[in-house]
Amino acid sequence: MDYNQISDLAILQKLGDFVKHHRIEQNKSQDQLATEAGVSRSTLSLLERGEKVNLITLIQVLRALNQLQWLESFEIKPVISPMTYIKLQKKHERQRVRNSGMAAEDPPLEW
Repeated sequence: MDYNQISDLAILQKLGDFVKHHRIEQNKSQDQLATEAGVSRSTLSLLERGEKVNLITLIQVLRALNQLQWLESFEIKPVISPMTYIKLQKKHERQRVRNSGMAAEDPPLEW
């Protein structure tokens, strides 16, 4: 579904449906979930109906439902450019191994 094409109210309704689905799936009443989330039952009812509620209310309810994994999509992951990657690879390339008996301070006599 292209969420950019649907209205804000439709998105609120989808969020409400999500909360209601997981509440029922966990066999919790609105009173139980509201108490666990620290919100009133009427606020939870507004959320489930797709009405406007505070963002903190949504977070509290989703936490009580153990449904905060969607926050991973907001995580900012470092992106490395191809040139930086190549430079890092060159730093980690294997260096030539020198024979410790052939140190510069002690050159062989036949030189």
